[in-house]
Amino acid sequence: MKFNTALLHGEFGADSKTGATTVPIYQSSAFEQETAEKLENIFKGREPGFLYTRISNPTIEAFEKRINFLEGGVGSAACSSGMAAVTLALLNIVRSGEEIVSGSGIFGGTYSLFGCFEDFGITARYAKDNSAESFEEIINDRTRVIYIETIGNPKLDVYDIKELSGLAHSHGIPLVVDNTVTTPYLVKPFELGADIVIHSTSKYINGSGNSIGGIIVDGGKFKWDFEKFPSLNAYKKFGGFVYLAKLRKTLFKDFGACMAPFNAYLCSLGLETMALRMDRLCSNALQLARALQSHPGVTAVNYPGLEASHDFEVAGKQFGDKFGAILTIRVGSKENAFKLINSLKYAYNLSNIGDVRTLVIHPASTIYATNTVEEMEKMGVYDDLIRISVGIEDFEDIREDFEQALEKMSRP
Repeated sequence: MKFNTALLHGEFGADSKTGATTVPIYQSSAFEQETAEKLENIFKGREPGFLYTRISNPTIEAFEKRINFLEGGVGSAACSSGMAAVTLALLNIVRSGEEIVSGSGIFGGTYSLFGCFEDFGITARYAKDNSAESFEEIINDRTRVIYIETIGNPKLDVYDIKELSGLAHSHGIPLVVDNTVTTPYLVKPFELGADIVIHSTSKYINGSGNSIGGIIVDGGKFKWDFEKFPSLNAYKKFGGFVYLAKLRKTLFKDFGACMAPFNAYLCSLGLETMALRMDRLCSNALQLARALQSHPGVTAVNYPGLEASHDFEVAGKQFGDKFGAILTIRVGSKENAFKLINSLKYAYNLSNIGDVRTLVIHPASTIYATNTVEEMEKMGVYDDLIRISVGIEDFEDIREDFEQALEKMSRP
């Protein structure tokens, strides 16, 4: 089954009772069972069934199965947001006194979350660059996971997933990969050795900026050391499902960060056109990056699809001829950045990525406003930097919009 076909038919078909070709929205908090015995059996896991939407829901389950099929995992859990997915995925295996080793170019919200983890005795250490050697330097006997994004946001650094998975496994720890920016259309991290995959479904899966969500997918192949990960010991009877079983029966259930049924419905609809959108988005982003490279008002363009990019080779190896839909530009000063943003006609100035519309933001004054200059520079954020999430508009209109805004920016 090819990818576009899988988006429509993978783990999904018309409803057997009604013939409906879109998943129904089961907007119900709880689900009645015929007998007390059956409710008991469902609670104890003796038979399948739905109890309470915080734990499971038919609409959400349908969405989970579709994402799991696309990524090639053994199971998944849909969460209320991408940040909820990151939180639960890591807390499921990392305890107080233990550490996370992370790429330095991660999303600002995740960096902030890792700062919050310190209040609970969990430390994050950051590799100085995206080489395996930089990760190796900071791994110690307290490290329990390596965490990366397929393409950093907004640093746009690209990590060699296969190389880092080998490093992680040599230390007996899993590799967790945030695949939000690339989606399984560009890369399937499990095929390169990753162990857990995360998405903010609010972005390219949804595609229209109309709902918040996240999802955790378990690859099911990591060989867990129950002495190193003692919290999983009670679930080892589940074999390849041990990580997911522990997640479902503890944190996911008890934290209550579940996806809403209506959001699962909206994400399911968006999912069906994801490949078509990603083709157009990646094409537009590459063309815009090339066009802005030669503009005198732009001092730097960062996009992994440019041959001048430090990560062009590894990006091409992992993603083929598509390099995502985000690029950043530098324009000399914060004042210039604001003038450019305020002069754009089509691009929306807001804090999101992955929309069908072109979006821009000045990261230093918004997402990273509470970070130090040193922290921002580690994450690829500068005072004159603009992040562009390219949309599906006709490229000529996108280019002309940025050209006229750059012209206004250059005027005294």
